[in-house]
Amino acid sequence: MSEAPVALSGASPDLLALFVWLSPAYPVGAFAYSHGLEWAVETQEVSDLASLTGWVDDLLRHGGPFADAVLLAHAFEAAREGNDARLRDVLELAAAFAPSRERQMETLNQGEAFLAATRAAWPAPLLERLPALWDGRVAYPTAVGVAAAAHGLPLAATVSAFLNAVAANLISAAVRLVPLGQTDGNRALAATLAIIREVAPHAAEMPLDRLGGAALKSDIASMRHETQYTRLFRS
Repeated sequence: MSEAPVALSGASPDLLALFVWLSPAYPVGAFAYSHGLEWAVETQEVSDLASLTGWVDDLLRHGGPFADAVLLAHAFEAAREGNDARLRDVLELAAAFAPSRERQMETLNQGEAFLAATRAAWPAPLLERLPALWDGRVAYPTAVGVAAAAHGLPLAATVSAFLNAVAANLISAAVRLVPLGQTDGNRALAATLAIIREVAPHAAEMPLDRLGGAALKSDIASMRHETQYTRLFRS
């Protein structure tokens, strides 16, 4: 299968690939993970629209999603430059950069699923040689970053689309868990757009030596989740 062009007849890039890859329908199993939100709902840290938007705001600014966006950007840049040594370093860091076993399972399982689906339907030489370049498992954000670079997609749009997909998945989980009505779910989605517009450029420019996080309640929730008696989600 030949690679589809990534530019339309005009100057603007064709972003349809991002819409597909980061859609809830793309087969990465994102619906199975709550990123610790299930524990937060059980302990009433998240119980309504206001507490949900605050939780997601903190994650996008200071938590795992922000760190993932930084790792995505560095994987993208290394892949675009053809710098295999730098790319291996980013892939290794991303695979290890998780505060809990469930978070690591979440990112590695989704990364493998993303690469399998993308290689099958959106092939590119870099995706085909990735196993020879790196013999470990690939975390989800770095898989997206490599694929976007391999297909000539713009970094800024990729980071924004990735963060939006993560926020949408969290909100979808909360709609089922709290439960919230669809209207409040849509309000939460709308509220995240301004945050993503603010945060995405910072993530795209953040150096790796400043990578970190401060969303400690979310990290603890991801550790406590596996102790819940009943669970709908895997993380």
